[in-house]
Amino acid sequence: MHHVGVVVTDLAAASGRYHALGFTPGAPPIALPEQNVLAVTFPAGDGWVELIQPTDPDGPIARYLAKRGEGFHHVAYQVEDLDGALAELAKAGVRLIDSVGRSGVHGWRIAFIHPESCAGVLTELVEVPDK
Repeated sequence: MHHVGVVVTDLAAASGRYHALGFTPGAPPIALPEQNVLAVTFPAGDGWVELIQPTDPDGPIARYLAKRGEGFHHVAYQVEDLDGALAELAKAGVRLIDSVGRSGVHGWRIAFIHPESCAGVLTELVEVPDK
């Protein structure tokens, strides 16, 4: 598992709570205007916790937050070849939210799989660029 995503109403307050639990941010908060979110990541074991705050009151994350409140949003798995993984999943009939990758935090390329194809869990695939 690469990371878990958690939706929050106030990124600064939530970051403070995670810091009080002993987590240290991996980088300052990152704005992703194309996704209408502000995000911060915390290293956790071999993976990450990603806190996500909506920046557009009409965007999908804001709608999710209004409907379900703060908490778990998605689980993410790292893949070596995002385009190849998406092609294989589409060929297998998996319902994709993103048929092509898009930009995520830290230069990660990401794509989401619809919860209907993953036992009700919103699932993200992540391709991490070579350093």
